[in-house]
Amino acid sequence: MRDLSTPTEGSGYASAQVKDEARSPLIALIGPPNSGKTTLFNRLTGLRQKVANYPGVTVEKYVGQVQCNLERTVELVDLPGVHGFSARTLDERVTRDMLEGRLEDLSAPDAVVLIVDCTRLESQLMLVEPVLKLEIPTLLVLNMWDELEERGGNLDHMKLAHLLGVEVVKTNARVGVGVDQVKEFLSGVEIRQRGLPPPVHVLSNVPRGLPLPMIDAFTERRRRVDKVVDRVSFVRPGPARSTEGLDAIFLHRIWGPLVFLAVVLIVFQSIFTWAVPLMNGVELLITSSGEWLANRLSDGWFRSLLIDGVWAGVGSVVVFLPQILVLFLFLGILEDSGYMARAAVIADRVMYRVGLQGRAFLPLLSGYACAVPAILAARTVEDERDRLATIFITPFMTCSARLPVYALLIAAFIPDRPLIGWLMGYRAAVLLGLYGLGIMAAVVTAFLLKRTLLRAEPGSFVMDLPPYRLPSARSIGLRLLDRSKIFLRRAGRVIFAVTIVLWMLTQFPRLDAGPPPIEESALGRIGQVIEPAIEPLGFDWRIGIGLVTSLAAREVIVGTLGTIYGVENASDDSMVLQETLRRNLTPAAAIGLLVFFAFALQCMSTVAVMRRETGGWKWPMLQFCYMLVLAYSGAFIAVRVF
Repeated sequence: MRDLSTPTEGSGYASAQVKDEARSPLIALIGPPNSGKTTLFNRLTGLRQKVANYPGVTVEKYVGQVQCNLERTVELVDLPGVHGFSARTLDERVTRDMLEGRLEDLSAPDAVVLIVDCTRLESQLMLVEPVLKLEIPTLLVLNMWDELEERGGNLDHMKLAHLLGVEVVKTNARVGVGVDQVKEFLSGVEIRQRGLPPPVHVLSNVPRGLPLPMIDAFTERRRRVDKVVDRVSFVRPGPARSTEGLDAIFLHRIWGPLVFLAVVLIVFQSIFTWAVPLMNGVELLITSSGEWLANRLSDGWFRSLLIDGVWAGVGSVVVFLPQILVLFLFLGILEDSGYMARAAVIADRVMYRVGLQGRAFLPLLSGYACAVPAILAARTVEDERDRLATIFITPFMTCSARLPVYALLIAAFIPDRPLIGWLMGYRAAVLLGLYGLGIMAAVVTAFLLKRTLLRAEPGSFVMDLPPYRLPSARSIGLRLLDRSKIFLRRAGRVIFAVTIVLWMLTQFPRLDAGPPPIEESALGRIGQVIEPAIEPLGFDWRIGIGLVTSLAAREVIVGTLGTIYGVENASDDSMVLQETLRRNLTPAAAIGLLVFFAFALQCMSTVAVMRRETGGWKWPMLQFCYMLVLAYSGAFIAVRVF
């Protein structure tokens, strides 16, 4: 067995022996899905994280800094969750290429932290042998150790270390147990990179045992893993009583879908109840800060740009951040608790009938956050036709960018009255209906695709259901913070840029007395050119401008209307914007606009990602035109029905 304290010639670790104090060590964090990998990453890095793309591909990489001591840090890369290196999906190929140092502008890692769920040791160890074959210093993290013991399971982790020749750490990443030992391993890597002798307890005490030959064939490797499991005296944990009891309800053919529907109702009702006090606070902050600035600036173009443009545009979108965070709070709780995997099983019964496999549910579900990562997540669907169908229908999922549009129009035109007692009000019912419209359009579209352009039989769906767990408040908090940064960054870049351009268009052609009336400005004339095409939908030229600018990002229409009406009313208060909409838009036209946004692909980032994922413009252009026709037709019908 190789000696990790004395690396073999030609091993990946040999390069780490070169003294390099200028570069922080690069550590790869790898593990199967649902092994607690991201939880451990958040524990180790905290707020010291950044997101980027791997060179040459659209796969996102999460990189964080881990503080080893007061002066030294290491870089930790959270690789996509994979079961192996077969490279059947892009995530597996990126993970394999990164570990082997094949990615451009990204060096091979100096060490690997391999995390597995020890309650499912047999399946999780299938990833160990391919990693060890790379001859990189590796720490094996046996996560969920507390659950293993609580459910009557056990294993000899020291014997496992003997057999594999790596250091083994027992952890419960959710509460931080064992994380300090992981940091010790990272610190030892950093010390070795500087050419200093490692601490006695780091890497040098790895027991030596019998050689473990690396076998590439899956079946032979499966038998080898089974032998290792037997030799470490692995006692399989019994099923958690809570899991058995809850699954009897949540996976029931009748009660399961009903519980799922109840959860959905509670989520949407909370968006219009829990978030209201926070929204009022954000709105008060935006309004008071805008008034404070306006009172301290003299009249002129800069004051108009800052107050009527930036504050009215960006502020009218930022006010919806609490509603988005409430949505992501529930999604995070459902995912971390293990319920989301059960929802995928329930959804498979429906998806199979329209021609899709249940594996497509998770990418579609992530579409409620944003269509871009959802399209990337479709790489887990192995069948190419199923993958294309999943990508095609993903934008129908109501992403968080649509939520500000929905919230503004619903608050302006739908009365705030209870519909089903405390459980659901009219506003929540309308919001749920819009989400339902997107789902219905996705189901019908998938049904048509799988019987025409992408005809194929759906594949089998197998999912390893994790036990139910209490979500970590720290993990949920970091996720909400990350979502806040993404939303505010989007507001600070895209919406900021669009509102400045819109304000400039309202200032020309200049008159002797100053800027022209809004309808006579360059912006107004652009809208009047668009107006004849959208007049059958009950939309005026202002809405037409909003539809065009929302191609940059769906929620930009709120900033656009805030800028346009803010210029006219000299106010950035969203209540004023709602009142202005009620004066300028009929209730039927408002419903039509909601339907339009439920169907239309108003996001060029999604189009660009789809072009990269499908290798050309054929599918994105077909998708954009199809959704535009559907949106126009749906809005046309809605205006006449309501």
